[in-house]
Amino acid sequence: MKTLSDLLLLGDPRLYQNCDPVGKEELPLVSGWVADLHAVMEAIRARYQFGRGIAAPQLGIMKRLFYLNIDRPIVVINPELVDVSPELDELWDDCMSFPNLLVKVRRHKTLTLAYRDEHWREQVWTVTDWSLAELIQHEYDHLNGVLCTMRAVDEQSFRWRPTPTD
Repeated sequence: MKTLSDLLLLGDPRLYQNCDPVGKEELPLVSGWVADLHAVMEAIRARYQFGRGIAAPQLGIMKRLFYLNIDRPIVVINPELVDVSPELDELWDDCMSFPNLLVKVRRHKTLTLAYRDEHWREQVWTVTDWSLAELIQHEYDHLNGVLCTMRAVDEQSFRWRPTPTD
């Protein structure tokens, strides 16, 4: 089982790599990967009081997979953004791989995502909730080796967030 110490941190070269698709033959591995993602996300939530999603490459699993847990767990395998709105909005984004840094970015307000679920069923999800759309874009970027630091609005779009225990 992976733990918080397995989380890749800003600067680790693996965070900047494109991930490989999950093959159907790898489906038996997905539940173990998801258990690891869930465990590390819970550890981040306990320590830093944030965390709604985590991407497999953040734990060195270089596969196109991310895990969301907002009101229920959602496993997203081999996602593709099939449509994004032209409208953008700004937010202070955070990331488990650099939990004390906030980065101001612009993200699409709505999107449609095609993916496979944990049972290898094809899914199409149209997301109109801004908070969820920006989260999906953040996790999707991880699969392409893109961090929110690379999407900063400008060179002044960085802010430090103290650890809640500070």
